[in-house]
Amino acid sequence: MNASQQKVVQYLNEALASEQALTRVLQSQIAMTPRGSYRSGLETHLGETRDHAARVGRRLDALGEGSNPLIAVVGFAENAIGQALALGKTPFDLLRGSGGEEKVLKNAKDACATEALEIATYTALERLARSVGDDQTATMAASIRADEEKMLGRIMREIPKLTEAVVGADVTGNGSYDVTTTGAADAVRDAGEATKNAARRTTSAAKRTARRARKVPGVARVEGQAKGAVASAGDLAIARYDSLTADEITDKLGELSQIDLAKVDSYERRNQNRTTVLSRIASLRGDEPWAGYDELTAAEVQTALSEGDDERAKQVRAYERTHKNRAGVIKAAEREHSNA
Repeated sequence: MNASQQKVVQYLNEALASEQALTRVLQSQIAMTPRGSYRSGLETHLGETRDHAARVGRRLDALGEGSNPLIAVVGFAENAIGQALALGKTPFDLLRGSGGEEKVLKNAKDACATEALEIATYTALERLARSVGDDQTATMAASIRADEEKMLGRIMREIPKLTEAVVGADVTGNGSYDVTTTGAADAVRDAGEATKNAARRTTSAAKRTARRARKVPGVARVEGQAKGAVASAGDLAIARYDSLTADEITDKLGELSQIDLAKVDSYERRNQNRTTVLSRIASLRGDEPWAGYDELTAAEVQTALSEGDDERAKQVRAYERTHKNRAGVIKAAEREHSNA
């Protein structure tokens, strides 16, 4: 491979890293955006972004240099990681602080910056490819750049409407953000419908469906947050919730799963919004030892521990001590750790 081809491959890998980061960003933004024209635009562009990544990957293959993560990291690490850290957060964590309307607006402004970066990336790639006589790469880059320019224009047209929503919520007190209509809530409803259908066939099938859904990292928290947004006190895992003091509630939080913690968090924010309760929830919310862990019985956890994974045993022991604190599970974890 000559020097000109090597440089084209470098730029293609940078473009691929950018598309992969943008895919994660769009998924996160869709998850917290209510139904409407802006979310429709994000969903359309997510499909385009996946197509862009596939096209860039095929071009790399044609040049004899398939997708090379190491080259991508060298050429584009700061931008890709920066995008992921700035925008690719768990969507309902972003709802803390200012209201949902303002978070959607801030995401839209960030999306403008992201699209501008994409446009610059493909402008540079097209010019480079033309300069070294690679017309196929140049044509592809120009086509993808046109999609990014179209998306930037669409977001800019949405900014005034999103700003008006912020004014309604934060100035006139007429909020419009509805967590039950977001992409995450829709996904939870879809999963719930699938579970209901499975339940009609057999109860065991329904349980397997629910557990499979919750084994996807992040789904448990999003499900709990969405349910908590519309829950009553009677729907919470802590009995007589509204009659308890903040201290009484915080004493019980350690027993809850990540789903139930998220439900309580959302309910508390809609009602008394007590700092002591919310701070304790924040300290407990975190990754399970593995996705779906909270759905398992003590016996099932002990079976998993018997596989002899020392790192897993340490994670289980630490998690159990701050959460359910099941003596049998902790002893099994300690035993596996000492035997490793």
